[in-house]
Amino acid sequence: MTTDIFNSILSWYLKKRYHQIELFIKYPNEVQSELLKGLLDTAKNTELGRFYNFSSIKTYEDFRNRVPISSYEDIAGLIERNRKGEQNVFWPSSIKWFAKSSGTTNAKSKFIPVSEESLQGCHYNGMKDALAMYIYNNPDTDVFAGKSLRLGGSHDIYENNKTFFGDLSAILIENTPFWADFVSTPSSKVSLMGDWEIKMEAILNEVLKEDVRSLAGVPSWMLVLLNEAIKKTGKNNLLEIWPNLEVFFHGGVGFSPFKELYKNHIPKSDFKYYDVYNASEGFFAIQDRNYQNDMLLMLDYGIFYEFIPMDEFNNENRRALRLSEVELYKNYAIVITTNSGMWRYLIGDTVKFTSLSPYRIKISGRTKHFINTFGEELIIENSEEAIKVASKKTGLEVLEYSAGPVYMEDDKSGAHEWVIEFKNQPESIDEFAYLMDETLQALNSDYEAKRFNNMTLSAPKINVARKNLFYDWMKGRGKLGGQNKVPRLANNREYIDALLQLNNSN
Repeated sequence: MTTDIFNSILSWYLKKRYHQIELFIKYPNEVQSELLKGLLDTAKNTELGRFYNFSSIKTYEDFRNRVPISSYEDIAGLIERNRKGEQNVFWPSSIKWFAKSSGTTNAKSKFIPVSEESLQGCHYNGMKDALAMYIYNNPDTDVFAGKSLRLGGSHDIYENNKTFFGDLSAILIENTPFWADFVSTPSSKVSLMGDWEIKMEAILNEVLKEDVRSLAGVPSWMLVLLNEAIKKTGKNNLLEIWPNLEVFFHGGVGFSPFKELYKNHIPKSDFKYYDVYNASEGFFAIQDRNYQNDMLLMLDYGIFYEFIPMDEFNNENRRALRLSEVELYKNYAIVITTNSGMWRYLIGDTVKFTSLSPYRIKISGRTKHFINTFGEELIIENSEEAIKVASKKTGLEVLEYSAGPVYMEDDKSGAHEWVIEFKNQPESIDEFAYLMDETLQALNSDYEAKRFNNMTLSAPKINVARKNLFYDWMKGRGKLGGQNKVPRLANNREYIDALLQLNNSN
């Protein structure tokens, strides 16, 4: 297909799609209410639909009172039955694909059902809309004159029952139409290779020959690939390899710690970074404006949203709120009901609303990825901003990091212990630690209160990681590549102790 054909198709799609987007922006609550009614009606004859009597649910209050909020552990048994071939358990259409979670909250893998409705109406629509919004904001783009460098995972057959699992990115690549290889690189065959290190070399052999104009993937793993591309070619930056690079569509982890590294690799003042919020459970939000870091919540992808205020999250009588009840800048845990049969499912992410008209959000962290050992309520949003500020002021570049608590002992106050891998080994870590601590206190009043006079929290303890520590650690856990993420914060020492042990053993 030529660029002109693609541009014509996209122009038609844009006009049609923006009318639909304008509708849910203008009538968000009505769109969500109708969507919920449709989901309940579709699934009323499933096992869960009969158990909760979906056909008798007439209002949101009925739904909220009748159907309990669930975690993965609550529904793992139902999903396992579905994985073994049993259908019509929680969704009526046949489900044969399961997105394997990277397991950032624990080492155990999760298998999220991906229905055909979710694949087409949610995940692929999200991918198309991300491009549509970029083109709408940048009408002079030449992004389709070249190829998109996509970085995905791998998949495997599960037993012999015609069900499959893999990273979400691999599932999407596996099910894309044949013509996708004409606009993307590397090829589907290489993209789906299992061994990350072998795949890396195969990817480079393909992508270095192409005119790459856009990037799409998780920032941390994409950076590993791009570093190898620069190393292999001997070039100074990516523009010497791909002079027509325009945009990076990124998601999966917070981008703040990586932004300066990408700017160094892509020294282009008008290069665009577009944030997308997609997960195994669905495609939720897309950055809809240039040079902004909040995202438009997509309300017509077959997902009904609810939100639990984080200050009530651990309360026995916590109450989820519908979209019309949320407030600006308050931290919420997301609860979703989807067209894959995830009913009032707690996905583990937290968000804040930056706008209520339209509804725009920022990802603020994880319900389980935080440190609150001493009441400090430190979330990823805080840690990433502190890392960003300290890096900018010291000129250091952070590649990866993870942190956990140092527990109080006798008359000793507690602390936070960090393992941080820098691009270049710092001569002294003291200034970086001071600036990070100072920023955390400015951002988080609970942290600041606990740091007062070192009464509860002492200054953070920072361990400088050896080169490739996090890469080796993730490799040892079988979590290289794809959508696997380094756990940033933990309310225990599971990750920090493992990292320290590996760091000290070399």
